[in-house]
Amino acid sequence: MPSSCSIRALWILNNQDAVVFSRRFPVVEKQWRTAFKRENGNTGQDPPRLPTDLELAEAFARRKTREVSIRGYGIRVAQSTQGSDSWVDDPITRHIISICIGEDEEEENHKDEEGDKNILWPLILHTKGLYCILVLPLVEPRELKDYIKLCRRSDCGPAVGEDLSLSSLLLDIPSITGAFMVAHAFSDVISGDTVEPEVVVSASPSVGGLFDSLTGSIGISSRAKPVAAPVASSSPSGAAVTGAAASDAPKIGSRSLDKDLLRNFITSAIPFGTPLDLNFSNIFAIKANGFSSVDPPPQELKQPAWKPYLYKGKQRLSFTIHETVNAAMYDRDEIPDSISIAGQINCRAELEGLPDVSFPLTGLSTAHVEAVSFHPCTQVPAHGIDKQNVVFQPPLGNFVLMRYQAACGLGPPVKGFYQLSMVSEDEGAFLFKLRLMEGYKAPLAMEFCTVTMPFPRRRIIAFDGTPSAGTVSTTEHAVEWKILGSGRSLSGKSLEATFPGTIKFSPLQSRRGADEESDGETAEGTDSVVNVEEFLVQKMSKDLPAAELEEPFCWQAYNYAKVSFKIVGASLSRMSIDTKSVNIYPATKAPVEFSTQVASGDYILWNTLGKCPSAATS
Repeated sequence: MPSSCSIRALWILNNQDAVVFSRRFPVVEKQWRTAFKRENGNTGQDPPRLPTDLELAEAFARRKTREVSIRGYGIRVAQSTQGSDSWVDDPITRHIISICIGEDEEEENHKDEEGDKNILWPLILHTKGLYCILVLPLVEPRELKDYIKLCRRSDCGPAVGEDLSLSSLLLDIPSITGAFMVAHAFSDVISGDTVEPEVVVSASPSVGGLFDSLTGSIGISSRAKPVAAPVASSSPSGAAVTGAAASDAPKIGSRSLDKDLLRNFITSAIPFGTPLDLNFSNIFAIKANGFSSVDPPPQELKQPAWKPYLYKGKQRLSFTIHETVNAAMYDRDEIPDSISIAGQINCRAELEGLPDVSFPLTGLSTAHVEAVSFHPCTQVPAHGIDKQNVVFQPPLGNFVLMRYQAACGLGPPVKGFYQLSMVSEDEGAFLFKLRLMEGYKAPLAMEFCTVTMPFPRRRIIAFDGTPSAGTVSTTEHAVEWKILGSGRSLSGKSLEATFPGTIKFSPLQSRRGADEESDGETAEGTDSVVNVEEFLVQKMSKDLPAAELEEPFCWQAYNYAKVSFKIVGASLSRMSIDTKSVNIYPATKAPVEFSTQVASGDYILWNTLGKCPSAATS
């Protein structure tokens, strides 16, 4: 977390626009007041004060009414008024908002320079469940003035090449990024979604340590399995209760807001308004076990901020490469297929003290890596044609050591085509012809593969078809084809599967009657519409068959099938870690484990006979 990030205040509002939790940081507020007076000289103008909870709730409700929704349009529309976020005409104003304190709607629309001092900006807006989280970072007063100038522009957005634009302004404010991290951390604490990166380890009886303590009375499975991040203990016996402590971490997603939990999190994670460690697992470990003076950190080593709590117990080091395959398969000469891999190396280091871990990352020349980023604890001192040395001082718990984007050198694991032709308004014929794992050799193995045909706004009433492999099941709005089910894997060979069939939908309602009825209702109730976005959704949905706004690429004739699969044995990018080359300094006897998992992401088969979205490539 950069030291330049400071938080003036934060608020949490419920779905009734009432503030249910707030926190102000006087130390940061004093910095703001000092900067304001320095910027304005001896004019005698008082710096804007932070609003009370009631004032902020009222201002937030007024903004929602003015912008027609919580997040607003982000771009200028007919309903936009000068000084509003949508008036700035930038989509980022859906996430970084401003509100006017202590003014009614008419005053907001006609405010002068004197009224500008009531503007609160930049407010990071993040919604999670029933709650809206607002975070106000510390910025320079001149940056607030620049934003106010943007709010007064009569033209629709900045000209090309102009310096004063919202994007360029925000890029010069590093605290914006930190404020987003704070907002997301609070949303995770509120909802209980504090799941850490998955690390899969080998379930071998000889592993010992934490894994044995976790499995203890239930025995050890013969399959590899994910293990939760450990909560470190200050004594050797603490390793035995690590798993229980992690699983008992408070979750408040379905309960009322736990204000004591939030206060404790703020005290440890954001003392005096400066974010230090937003990792909830670290905070909970410290709260659960406290610190012990028995095993202080070595005097000659500096304890890093990402490891405030030292581990004590059986030692082990685990790496897992997780890769997600995204693809758009068109089966058309004029549109090339697209396939890419998003990968990450997850790590869990149960190592005592503050050791350094190093290893050569192999496969870089064959992986065709397009982008890569590392955890802040990592150093990359040297690299070669096919390997890159990675040195890091691991933090507590599971963490993402590295992220990367790469090409799939082995070709698509599932390739072929999907065709759907509507022979009438309510009946269609389809055909799948797929080949699985063509060109893939052991140890790569596909554990399961499922193809789903979604029809979000058509109800299926009849279906007929028999695939050459697997089983078929239907719901009201989808057909699911399980080519490979649980208990059957495909390794060392390819599989060709075909699936012809017909499908019948329930008749569509009469459009003319529905249109007349809808138009009549709209004419009578236009003035009473509160949410313009919902009104537009209703108008658009009325004329678009077989589509839903939650399916952004499934408009009108757009239809597709989605493939889901899982591959184990190796990474598709050919990225790998040689466990024998992993070094730990100071030297310690800790077993090193390595595993890989490949899963499908948005793996789409577009209908060859229908319309499809595509992007032009240069």
